[in-house]
Amino acid sequence: MSTLLVSLSGLTDGDDADLARAATFASELYGRHVPLTHLVQPKGPDGPLRRGDALVGWITERVAAGDDLLLHGFDHTGSPLGVRPVGAVGRMRRRSEFGALPRHEATLRLTGARRLLAATGLSTDGFAPPGWAASPGTVLALADLGFTLCADETSLGTPGGPVHRAKVLTFRSTEPWLADRAAGDRRRGRALWHQAVRTAERGGIVRIAVRAKDLRTDRRVSAALEAIDAARAAGAVPAVHRGMVPALPAAA
Repeated sequence: MSTLLVSLSGLTDGDDADLARAATFASELYGRHVPLTHLVQPKGPDGPLRRGDALVGWITERVAAGDDLLLHGFDHTGSPLGVRPVGAVGRMRRRSEFGALPRHEATLRLTGARRLLAATGLSTDGFAPPGWAASPGTVLALADLGFTLCADETSLGTPGGPVHRAKVLTFRSTEPWLADRAAGDRRRGRALWHQAVRTAERGGIVRIAVRAKDLRTDRRVSAALEAIDAARAAGAVPAVHRGMVPALPAAA
């Protein structure tokens, strides 16, 4: 049986308009009986999230309605340990926040992130690293701290334990930026649709990850909803990320 997982990230760095668009998108999913997993970064450019913030209140309501949340890093500060090439043309990008951290540093950052999140009244034992990259030290730190789920670029599972192989599907591209943005979005939308359907048809886990900035473009919203509908039509059953943990096989 195929499973459909849909996540939303980037709202901590967004504004009121981003939150309004997210609410509309969440309503579209709710009408389809598809829960949304919120990837929450507890500290943004204006400081930590706080109890009483509009975003915190909205996520609290969404979780009560059946959505879920994962801790999504601390403040998304890039690793100072260097840069890495991205794409065929060798563009350089800073390493993601947890992509190269050793165990001790990852433990400190995760502990701080968890403390900030708890101060808002939100809590979770699931983690999705920024950029979908978690170093071996980060995985060890997650296990030490009792996290039950880590969702990286190619898998999701128990830190240090069994995993499901499942590649995350996004609108991001490693190709050089196209001069015609509309054409690029159409091409990425078609790719998202085909990947979602193929994964569902073979009984895999369809992981569609949407960013707040994606919701600013109607083409991407439509493409995401079309991919979600197609995955469901191909047999994928909606779930939240942490709902996958009981389905993991027992560790040997």
